[in-house]
Amino acid sequence: MDWIEFSLALIVFFLSHGTLIRPPIKPWLVKLIGTGGFTFGYSLLSLGVLAWLISAAGRAPFVSLWYWQPWHNHVVLMVMFAVCLILGLAIGRPNPFSFGGSKNAAFDPDRPGIVGVMRHPLLAALALWALAHVFANGDLAHLIMFGTFAVFAMVGGRIIDRRKNRLMGAEWEELRQRVKQSGLSKALLSLMREPIRLLAGAAGYVALIVAHPYLFGVNPIAG
Repeated sequence: MDWIEFSLALIVFFLSHGTLIRPPIKPWLVKLIGTGGFTFGYSLLSLGVLAWLISAAGRAPFVSLWYWQPWHNHVVLMVMFAVCLILGLAIGRPNPFSFGGSKNAAFDPDRPGIVGVMRHPLLAALALWALAHVFANGDLAHLIMFGTFAVFAMVGGRIIDRRKNRLMGAEWEELRQRVKQSGLSKALLSLMREPIRLLAGAAGYVALIVAHPYLFGVNPIAG
């Protein structure tokens, strides 16, 4: 029964993410409850289903694939620090190439910020988070769950590229070329000029470490 619950939670998670954001369902819901209502409701549903999925993976029969070692924690902590910095640099800023962008009309391809380093920073953060937690857990249920998240994130970028290219037409390629011409090194240096966002990412990292034992029952420092 524990495998059944885990399988059901995994199916519900991907169905909710794969159907609610696609036409005709999303336009109908936005018309019904507004853009803000849809964003709030969708975010709340996503967090609820994710919490159920993580707890169901913890209740699934434990099938060990590799043994945990103390040095695993150091790898995961380093990766998660990068994840939090990416989120701090990406959340709430314009990004016409991906989902979750804010005020995309204000996007400046000559000063793209984190978008000059990666077109889909939120998906990159998701992939890194998932791969780090596959490594940290080492059992079958968590391999399936986090491995699926990682594949979803990596494939999702290509799907979004095709969709955005189709919707934006020549503008998509023009913006992509202008961002490319701005240069990766210039984009990386520009991130150092965003101390507030970097500090926000670092603060989020500390908050996650403190909250992790209470939310998930595991101390990320001690293992």
